Amino acid sequence: MVARLTAKQERANEMLGSDATHCMLYGGSRSGKTFVLTRALLTRALAHRSRHAMLRYRFNHIKASIIYDTLPKVLEVCFPGVAERSRLDKTDWFMTLPNGSEVWFGGLDDKERTEKILGQEYATMYLNECSQIPWASRNMAMTRLAQNTPLRLKAYYDCNPPGMAHWTYRLFMEKRDPDRRSGVLNPQNYAAMIMNPKDNEANLPASYLEELQNMSEAMRRRFLLGQFADTSDSALWTLELLDQQRILDGKIPDMVRIVVAVDPSGASGEEDTRSDEIGIVVCGLGKDGRGYILEDLSGRMAPAMWGKAAVSAFDRWEADAIVAEENFGGAMVAEVIRGASSDPDRKTGGSVPYRAVKASRGKIARAEPIAALFEQQKVSLVGHFPELEDQLCAMTTAGYIGSKSPDRADAGIWGLASLFPAMTRQDSANVNRHPVVNIGYSKFKKRR
Repeated sequence: MVARLTAKQERANEMLGSDATHCMLYGGSRSGKTFVLTRALLTRALAHRSRHAMLRYRFNHIKASIIYDTLPKVLEVCFPGVAERSRLDKTDWFMTLPNGSEVWFGGLDDKERTEKILGQEYATMYLNECSQIPWASRNMAMTRLAQNTPLRLKAYYDCNPPGMAHWTYRLFMEKRDPDRRSGVLNPQNYAAMIMNPKDNEANLPASYLEELQNMSEAMRRRFLLGQFADTSDSALWTLELLDQQRILDGKIPDMVRIVVAVDPSGASGEEDTRSDEIGIVVCGLGKDGRGYILEDLSGRMAPAMWGKAAVSAFDRWEADAIVAEENFGGAMVAEVIRGASSDPDRKTGGSVPYRAVKASRGKIARAEPIAALFEQQKVSLVGHFPELEDQLCAMTTAGYIGSKSPDRADAGIWGLASLFPAMTRQDSANVNRHPVVNIGYSKFKKRR
């Protein structure tokens, strides 16, 4: 970390000190947005005794990214000696600075903590990763931007750009009220600036920009180029919806049921570029009653290869069954899985319960109830799955608008549908008509 602000951070700092009350920095990942906003908030807090809030959608995310990462770095680099004279309260989670100013930290998903934080007034309200924060939660937070101090009231925001239907785009880029869609009063009160990784190159490993360049096109536009996605209002999934429940620290509950879902295609192998990929997605149902997408193994593979990949995932995750869509290939799918389960190279041995499913409705009709689970915050992605996420975001109420077949999305939808059968009653009837093929099993194995 270099002590000086980058040229782009200097320009951002000027914008933050402008007359605009609401200031947003948006753009690619690790572009220095959070650093310069945290620095600006601390500068204000040290100038006058006052109270400030740094909020994110989930409290454990702000604890990891701000309290234990960005905040100590900013204090060390920009305010030497202040950290040693400050106190962090780990019960109510606020920091008291040497002049008596307080910086409170919170997650808007925690009702009790949110009520405690929003019971006070603040001179600065900072919404970190605001693409994950619902518009209603943002509005509730803004009601507490009201502390009477010598400081001008300021609301800071940062985000990796979501879709153009998100409130950040409508409020800061279109200068429209996200509810009424009419122009905002005093549009000059809303200032925004793009900051991208290239602007922060001096503080990044040389290989980082190359990693971003190699991402999928949608992820590259968002995390490298900082572009808002041109998504339809009719999209069943959005980037911000997927981000809201994403788990990045690997901390998940014990699973009561795990399935490996397969969406076959006619691919003959990796070189068969004309055929669709085989979707292979591992899904789990946690003890908390929520669904989890655990792994995406999809790819262009010959039948023997994808059979081995599915059975290997079954063994590795100690899954309960392989679920496969039979509209393509019919009995061939069961035969492929049977052949892979009897492979002499398998270390675990044993047989593989296999459940066939047959679609009676179109892709979108099957996808809508699963999208509803995401809206109800009942499903989490455990990590990033760029290709799968691109396909989910290309599913709209008007149809699939992606350039290729949604094989990965289809597999994930089948997997989650098998874990939440009540959400897909019509297709679950078809599941019941296609019972488990007991390839050596008399019933599903029980989880340890």
